[in-house]
Amino acid sequence: MTDKIDIAFGPLGQAGQGDLVVFMGDDLALGAPARDALGGAGADLVAKAAASEKFKGRSLSAMVLPAPAGLPIDRLVVVGLGSNTDRGKLDWPVLGGFTASKVSGRTARIVLDLPGVATGPEQAAAFALGARLRTYTFDRYKTKKKPDAEDKAGTSLTILAADHAAAAREDEGARSLAESVILARDLVNEPPNVLYPEEFARRAGELTKLGVEVEILEPARMRDLGMGALLAVAQGSVREPRVVVMRWNGGTAGEAPVALIGKGVIFDSGGVSIKPGGGMEDMKGDMGGAAAVVGAMRALAARKARCNVVGAIGIVENMPDGGAYRPSDILTSMSGQTIEVINTDAEGRLVLADVITHVVRSAKPKAMIDLATLTGAIIVALGQDIAGMFSNDDGLAEKIRAAGEATGEAVWRMPLIPAYDKAIDSKFADMKNTGGRHGGAATAASFIKRYVEDVPWAHLDIAGVAMSSNASEINRSWGAGWGVRLLDRLIRDNYEAH
Repeated sequence: MTDKIDIAFGPLGQAGQGDLVVFMGDDLALGAPARDALGGAGADLVAKAAASEKFKGRSLSAMVLPAPAGLPIDRLVVVGLGSNTDRGKLDWPVLGGFTASKVSGRTARIVLDLPGVATGPEQAAAFALGARLRTYTFDRYKTKKKPDAEDKAGTSLTILAADHAAAAREDEGARSLAESVILARDLVNEPPNVLYPEEFARRAGELTKLGVEVEILEPARMRDLGMGALLAVAQGSVREPRVVVMRWNGGTAGEAPVALIGKGVIFDSGGVSIKPGGGMEDMKGDMGGAAAVVGAMRALAARKARCNVVGAIGIVENMPDGGAYRPSDILTSMSGQTIEVINTDAEGRLVLADVITHVVRSAKPKAMIDLATLTGAIIVALGQDIAGMFSNDDGLAEKIRAAGEATGEAVWRMPLIPAYDKAIDSKFADMKNTGGRHGGAATAASFIKRYVEDVPWAHLDIAGVAMSSNASEINRSWGAGWGVRLLDRLIRDNYEAH
């Protein structure tokens, strides 16, 4: 959904209506611009109120005060920054999200001059990014909307910064990145009767407006290519599958692209190996990887990234009917490798296998990252704040780790050892589609690894972070849009011409 927030930039000292937001650390000292905005009496009021309210200026704490006498504002909001150590590792989007939550549904001026913290245009834009992400809601299907503390008519912020003109220019990219994350969130949040494979492909096709080349493969073309694994997953549904290949050619002509691959299981019933009824409704989000790839491709195209990138997603429904694939079926994948089906609920890896083979053969990428809500096992291992990463290339893994640290979309590298690969050997085919309960995330990654050939590759298991993840200062949505910012930062820092 479109965010319910309007953000502008102005010079320090600009007057205006509504709330006034200032910042202070645990030393309870205001910066000079905040003191100027408040005047002497206002600054004294803050000091007295902090003592009476026992406000310590801790990181991500806030004190809301009535307007000081004679000051033409509605309220004064003081946001804590914590100690010097806290301020040295400040997460600007998180601060922006937290601050936006304190003035939700209101008009506010924010004095973005933080004591003891260098605050330039890039930091101001990152602050605005967090504010936009925090105010996202998905309520398009509610006919009676009941505003709560963070879902009101709209929020209007004016960020006052030393170089406000440069901050506004920098914010153009931040706004576009927020819109790309929001696109991914919308896709994950949509119900499967609305967002079926054909409709998902249509929405991905709208990226042509930004200059992305989009190719949509229908079942006849998939059969010609030999995508027997992906087609098997889809054959139990009345909704036909699609494969969407998106190409952004912003780099040198002919240069090998970076490839982003997304699992797009629009709804996963488990197929014949049907899931329990409790919680099955969450399986509308089993396409979080595909959503992240579409969002990332939008972000790259919107800022005209100087690199070549291919994004490819396999979009299917996994449903049980008389034509559904079964345990004990043997499938032939596009690569020619055969797969014994042990469990039809281990379907995402089958989809990825054929999409990866297609990308390896057609695009010949120099690096490849797949994202998939692949296993419950990764949630058991890592919880819902961090994604599992498996890779055949130490250099690529380090680049992804660094991008995750920079954006707050953290990953943790997991092991790939021969024993995991051996666990998926089959008596009847080249491999089976599950290695059993133990080490489930690792055996799933080992399955995918058999299709990447010699391409530097990383697999991100995002089952815990893409949907129903823990709430944060920049996300209150069921669908987090996880991965868009990480992929954008990964490509910006490592693959673009500068």
